[in-house]
Amino acid sequence: MSEPTSFFDKWNTWIRNSVTFKIVSISILILLMLIPTSMIEDLIWGRKYRQQDAIEEISGKWGNEQTITGPILTIPYNTYYKNDEDEIVTVKKFAHFLPQELLINGTVAPHVRYRGIYEAVLYATELNIAGNFKAPDFDTWKIRNEDVLWDEVSVSVGITDMRGINEEITLHWNDDTYSFGPGVPVFDVIGAGVSVAMNFNDTTHQKGRHQFDFDISLNGSQQLNFVPLGAETNVNLTSEWKHPSFNGQFLPDERNIDENGFEASWKVLQLNRNYPQQWIGGAFKPGNSLFGVELMLGVNQYQKNTRTAKYAVMIISLTFFLFFFMEIMNKKRIHPIQYLLVGFALSIFYSLLLAISEHGSFGLAYIVSSIAVILLIAMYVQGVLRSKKLTGFITGSLTLIYSFIFVILQLQDYALLVGSIGLFIVLATIMYYTRNINWYNINKE
Repeated sequence: MSEPTSFFDKWNTWIRNSVTFKIVSISILILLMLIPTSMIEDLIWGRKYRQQDAIEEISGKWGNEQTITGPILTIPYNTYYKNDEDEIVTVKKFAHFLPQELLINGTVAPHVRYRGIYEAVLYATELNIAGNFKAPDFDTWKIRNEDVLWDEVSVSVGITDMRGINEEITLHWNDDTYSFGPGVPVFDVIGAGVSVAMNFNDTTHQKGRHQFDFDISLNGSQQLNFVPLGAETNVNLTSEWKHPSFNGQFLPDERNIDENGFEASWKVLQLNRNYPQQWIGGAFKPGNSLFGVELMLGVNQYQKNTRTAKYAVMIISLTFFLFFFMEIMNKKRIHPIQYLLVGFALSIFYSLLLAISEHGSFGLAYIVSSIAVILLIAMYVQGVLRSKKLTGFITGSLTLIYSFIFVILQLQDYALLVGSIGLFIVLATIMYYTRNINWYNINKE
């Protein structure tokens, strides 16, 4: 048989037999597969945002995340200055006083609600808030007693979503009883909440320590937070929810999580935060020191899908090079189009995983999706190569790869270590089995 003599015949023969060209082609195909894998990641984020929209829709009708701030004792006073016309002008300012002791005891009853395939964690909480204030001290600012508007005193409690209030809130202040009304008199510290007006014209109110106590019945969703306004703040929470996440600036001093739910206790001192027990106007924003608990769903399938998708390029690369070495060592030819079809099958895995995990457990979705893709590729390889031996090799290799990735997904802190060791073993195996290949004369062989 005569050798090809024309340039095009030689070029065609080189393309068909060149190992270099095959490696370059595979590398280009791997880069092309970044397009569908990036589309899968966009799809995951889109579904995650859709879930968040569903949660916000459910929460908006029940009550959003709640943050309790207070109580805060607010007392206005008059200041005076001369204007440009040398007239005395009176300006009202507000002094804010925080509790000396603040004790919050509460229970959190969780409720799971659904919108389509999405679920949201809601809660109903019953809180008892008690403590005391020291006598208001205006001497620190050298404010005269006659300039203080003792008949315009107010006590305010910040509640971020007022729609969640279930019952009237009654304040027990020393020996008196008051009913909170909506709104706060000034927005220096609290943006939304309830308040009650008081008259401190009696000197006993101006000088003595004030005891307070009130209950709040409140609906909310996902998170319940508190701002530690007391010189010593103690918060004790109990709930039947088994998956709490403690957030904010302070973690619980004591916590217990078991099959019956959780118990958590916080103790925060004035020295632990960056604002005093009294100030004027909006000098400080205590909301930055909040802490609390988030009621987490047991498994965030979108987070796991995102982590899985990050391994897409590695899985595709390993699979393509498995096919390549199978070509080299078994004298089989696989067309780039066939590589591309296998790559698309590997990409479909992530779409299947996302869709199935939305309706069941992530582990089961992973097993079903990987089996489906492995069987699809195995049947395709059998149809193309007509070799049970090579089909078994590819099936076993893909099973090992997907099993390895599944193990890595279960490991949080050791994922990098195990992944690096696994890749090292793969590289060592490839180097061992290809050590006798003469890459310069492979076409002649």
